[in-house]
Formats: sequence, C-alpha cells, structure tokens
Amino acid sequence: MQERFKISVQRSCGLALLRRSVWYARSTARDQSALCQRIRDIAMSRPRFGYLRVLVMLKREGWQVGKKRVYRLYRQQGLQLRMKVKRRKRIALLRGKPQAPTGPNQHWSMDFVHDQMLDGRAFRILTVIDQWSRESVCLEANFRLSGRCVGQALDRLAAQRGWPKAITVDNGTEFTSKALDEWAYRRGVKFDYTRPGKPTDNGLIESFNGRLRDEFLNVHEFITLYDAREKLKAWQDDYNHHRPHGSLGHLTPSEFVKKRSVQTNEAVRL
Repeated sequence: MQERFKISVQRSCGLALLRRSVWYARSTARDQSALCQRIRDIAMSRPRFGYLRVLVMLKREGWQVGKKRVYRLYRQQGLQLRMKVKRRKRIALLRGKPQAPTGPNQHWSMDFVHDQMLDGRAFRILTVIDQWSRESVCLEANFRLSGRCVGQALDRLAAQRGWPKAITVDNGTEFTSKALDEWAYRRGVKFDYTRPGKPTDNGLIESFNGRLRDEFLNVHEFITLYDAREKLKAWQDDYNHHRPHGSLGHLTPSEFVKKRSVQTNEAVRL
C-alpha cells in the first residue's frame, strides 16, 4: 500500500489492522543461513539421508545443534523424503542356527541385487556383509554369477580375511547349487538357510541391500561393467569408513571395530 498509493506507515498499518510496533519490529533470531546451507549440501550429496542421519553428520563436523532445529530447517527447505520398502518372500531350507557372532569374520550374510546398465543390459551384484560389524565385505558385480562364481569370489575374500564359520543365505539356485555346497564342505563353512517366507531371518543383508539400492543404484547410471565396479568400490569405501550406522550407535563399521578392539585390549590388561 505504501509503494502503490504513497501513504504513510501509520495509515497503512491502520488499514491493515496492524500495530506499528509489529511493523517496526526486527527479528533477533540467530542467522541460520550457514546451517541451512550445510544441511542442504549434505542432503544433496546424500539424497536418501533423513534428518536424523543429517544431524549425525553435522555433529561429526562439530556443529552444536539439536534435533528439533535440524528437523525444522530440514522441512522448511523441502528436503524430507519417504521410504518405500518392497517386501519379497523366498522359499529356503533350514539347516540349523549357528551361534551369534562375537567378533569380526565369524558370521556373514550374503544375497544378490539386480540392476541394469544405461543401454538396458542387466547385471547382478553379490553382496556380503559381516553380521557383527555390519561392514560391507564384498560387492561383486557381473553379468553372470553362478554358484561357482560365488565360491571364487569368497575365496578371494578369504585370502585377505579368512573364511567365516557360517554364512546366512536364502534358497536361491546359486546358494543351493552343488558347486557352492562342495565349496562350503571343503572349507568347513556352514550355510544358515532362512526359513520359507521369512526374509527377516536374513534381515541384516536385506537392510543393507535396501540402503545399496536407495542410496547408490537409484541415483547412479552405469555405462559399462567397469564403470559400475568402480562406483561400487567408491560407495563401499564410503559405507565402511564414512557413513554413520544407526545400529552401531552412529559409528561407521570401521570405527565400531576399532572401538571394540580398544575396549577388548583394555579389558585384557585389567
């Protein structure tokens, strides 16, 4: 009204039923522009992070902020997301339940994830994680992954880490094949097969596969198999050494292993 009709502040406030003290008041709130920009940067670089994981990243960087403030600024900028979970049922064999792991490289979980190249060619990813530390042990991408190929990939891992005592798998044809069964027998590795229609029996790898698809496969395009392998390697390094894990107290898998090893050494000395 002031700009268009050239009237005074007193008259324009009277017409708008607004007190002049409200018009002249200036906000005394702290400037949040730097925090907003950092929240947006984290959300843009990691599109599938919710506000709680953004909060963890901010605290790791030294920001002294609370959950409510981050949530408010996160929503103000329209960064909130909704998770979509696809449920799948699998038929499997039950061959006994191994003991719960008490350290690294004792019990792994293994599964497959499918995706496709930019030109439409389908490929598969063998995913293996350590149940104790939640570390991503293997991300093997190829157009064809038979039971023999799975055994060869596990042998390459064993050359660096040793063989686990048990591996939890579903009843896919690769995992129930004669080639992989012979591999497990010769190396003394026990396969823990999930029950029919119970994907929660292998919930750790199902959760990992969800994060892999949500944070990596759905936000990247792959031109060649070599391109996919290089990007998988970079994401695996980020997952193991930089990405905070909720079930580990917002530590990365590598930080969790280091912390537990320090605690174990202190307990031994005492």
